[in-house]
Amino acid sequence: MAQDDTSGADLVAADSSHAAPAASPGTAVIAADAFENPGFPPHRPRVTDENPERQKRAQRTVYTLFYLSILGSIWSIAAYMLFPIESNDVGMVRLNNMFFGLGAALALLAIGFGVVHWGKAVMTDVELVDERHPIGGSPETQAAAVQVFQDSDRESGFTRRTAIRNSLIGALLVFPIPALVLFRGFAPQDQLPVPLLSHTMWKKGTRLALDPSGVPIRAADVTIGSAFHVIPEGLQDLEHGKLEEKAKAAVLLMRLNPDELNEREDRKDWSYDGIVAYSKICTHVGCPVALYEQHTHHLLCPCHQSQFDVANHCEVIFGPAARALPQLPIAIDDEGYLVAQSDFTEPVGPSFWERH
Repeated sequence: MAQDDTSGADLVAADSSHAAPAASPGTAVIAADAFENPGFPPHRPRVTDENPERQKRAQRTVYTLFYLSILGSIWSIAAYMLFPIESNDVGMVRLNNMFFGLGAALALLAIGFGVVHWGKAVMTDVELVDERHPIGGSPETQAAAVQVFQDSDRESGFTRRTAIRNSLIGALLVFPIPALVLFRGFAPQDQLPVPLLSHTMWKKGTRLALDPSGVPIRAADVTIGSAFHVIPEGLQDLEHGKLEEKAKAAVLLMRLNPDELNEREDRKDWSYDGIVAYSKICTHVGCPVALYEQHTHHLLCPCHQSQFDVANHCEVIFGPAARALPQLPIAIDDEGYLVAQSDFTEPVGPSFWERH
């Protein structure tokens, strides 16, 4: 007779005549006492279903909200013009943001409230079960899909209730206009934005200066491994558009061992003794590329983690950026100061502008 190695107890073969033990309730797939589908509860009609006057009032509320959305969009445009921000007056900027935001909020909230009230008080109120069907594209399925759209149109009254439909369409058409006005206002009103963004303050002979002091930089002061945040000399003297020009012309200046630079033949004279200058504006969405790792010669954009290799013309090595950072050709003048040879040879900032 066999014994258990652990306990030493005798092991006896199971008697096949004995009944199999009952399954554990915890392992049963289907419970024996499964309850039946109770079905839908009794339908509770809404006030608008029993009172035609209340339904008309609900319809008026819906299209009034849509008309309010249109008024909110129009007010946003008017507020942007009534409180201009070109003067850099903080008070005007505050008023512009407040009134423009109030109009945009009214436009968006009125659409949302109107659609919700339309669904709750005006559309047909029925309980439905969404049955699962096999995936397929048979003529019967297509006909059923068409019938669903037709039923939805009939129940919502989209084509029948013209006041609601037309006011909703009008609100949706007008709602994006304030955003277009706002984005166009980022550039001067009397100039085309694309040519304006294609050029910066850099030109031949412009000295590279420290940001924000504006002190010119000597090549001898730039040591290997160092990095400087740079602006064009004279930027601080501008009375208008200083921030706009800085946003385009900001540069990062770094010095590497010349042997570690892999320069193309057409750009060998764009650097000076291992000193290179690249746009600080990320080619992804225009964030500032402000982090430099001197051991790997990598630049990092902290916003979306794009990385650029300074030793290889700031080519993208990681992240969503689509192209390398534009390089600023530099040299030194007779006094040893770093100067630009020209403006950037390609548009700075997001890659969208490169296509124009």
